[in-house]
Amino acid sequence: MIDELLARDGLGQAEAIARGDTTPAELLEAAIARAEATNPRLNFIAQPMFARARAAAAGAFSGPFAGVPFLVKDLHMAIPGERMGEGSKLWDGARADYTSTLYHRYVAAGLNTFAKTTTPEFGLTVTTESAATGLTRNPWNLAHSAGGSSGGAACAVAAGVVALAHASDGGGSIRCPASACGVFGLKPSRGRVPMGPQGTEGWLGLGVVHAVSRSVRDSAALLDASHGAENGSRYTAPAPEHSFLSEVTRAPGALRVAVMRTPITGVPVHADVLAALDDTAKLLESLGHHVEVAQPALDGAALGSAMVAVLGSATAFEVGERLAALGRDDAGSDLETVTQMFVHIGRSTGGVQIMAANALFQQAAITVADFMDRYDIILSPVFAQPPIDLGKIDLSPTDMEAWTANILGYSPFTALANWTGQPAMSLPLGMSSTGLPIGVMAMGRYGAEGLLYRLAGQVEAAAPWAGRRPAV
Repeated sequence: MIDELLARDGLGQAEAIARGDTTPAELLEAAIARAEATNPRLNFIAQPMFARARAAAAGAFSGPFAGVPFLVKDLHMAIPGERMGEGSKLWDGARADYTSTLYHRYVAAGLNTFAKTTTPEFGLTVTTESAATGLTRNPWNLAHSAGGSSGGAACAVAAGVVALAHASDGGGSIRCPASACGVFGLKPSRGRVPMGPQGTEGWLGLGVVHAVSRSVRDSAALLDASHGAENGSRYTAPAPEHSFLSEVTRAPGALRVAVMRTPITGVPVHADVLAALDDTAKLLESLGHHVEVAQPALDGAALGSAMVAVLGSATAFEVGERLAALGRDDAGSDLETVTQMFVHIGRSTGGVQIMAANALFQQAAITVADFMDRYDIILSPVFAQPPIDLGKIDLSPTDMEAWTANILGYSPFTALANWTGQPAMSLPLGMSSTGLPIGVMAMGRYGAEGLLYRLAGQVEAAAPWAGRRPAV
């Protein structure tokens, strides 16, 4: 019976605990056993926290996920005494001496965290391959990427280890691994979920945090438990009209959907990806939504260059802070090749360039908001290709030109929602001709997570994905 309970979503597991069908300790041991059985092949654990979780399981839990096993990403998530690895050899030995605001909220929600999940160095790419922690493999095919930068989280959810896991997204890092692993992932609006207490935004507001999950309702219930302002917030997303969980079963009405078939960078899109997009558009039409091909006009090259300037500057700053703490002048071989490139870019980027980048992001947000005066949803692919082979876009390439071409051709859609601050989600609806998951992305207006959850709940009911799981 414990295996059947572990296969439920997080709210279902909490309900079983509340009924007395199992205990937090029993469910935790089942999750740990599943992790230990699958991790050697998949490599999604960056840091076990088994003893800490076992001690917690002996106590009392409250909240919507009371006693449910959970995982957090090993990137900017501080738990006192635990690893702060950041996917980097430069952070070897780093331990947190404070607690993230978000982790406090997860504990209050009843979640019992038993490990940290893998990420690429500083979350800088959309695959989870790291010199520090190795290759995280796609549970549908071990030769392929699990996506990134929350690849460990999505891999663990897809493999049946946990029902939901913490994730973050600065350019697609919730939606990309959700797409690659065939799970649900929603990136919230800028300012929706706390990122403190040491800072309240990441990458000049490009970065946000939330989760990947099997079910839509778990994602919504977790956002109910974790959203809201924190001390020092520069901005907060608009307060929701209803609970996010209640939105999942609320009818969305007839929505106006713009289908974005072409990335703003103009790279080609794989036939299997377009087929998944077209099938989803037809599904939405059958559900009563008005669907047409349309997209905003944006300068993809300029926005991409602006993002590189911001990521480079942020990376150079973060590396500088770590080197100062270590009393070192140089990172040497402790940084990967692409990360070193970002540091170099950051150190040569001036304040005027950062202000210009921020102005471009603001203009993009205005352009997309004006476009969405006519549409409720922009529907697009997540990736332009099915899940990529491992080794194509890791952060230590031998051929930088090939790496650049590979990453530009693979992930040209997701960063738009980060530039504009809008919520967007990956719906696990497609499969490639070779049996790999393909997510379809729906982006809403700023602050409109409620509408996205309504649509996701409707789609999940019409085309259920809960029973579609990899054989690992």
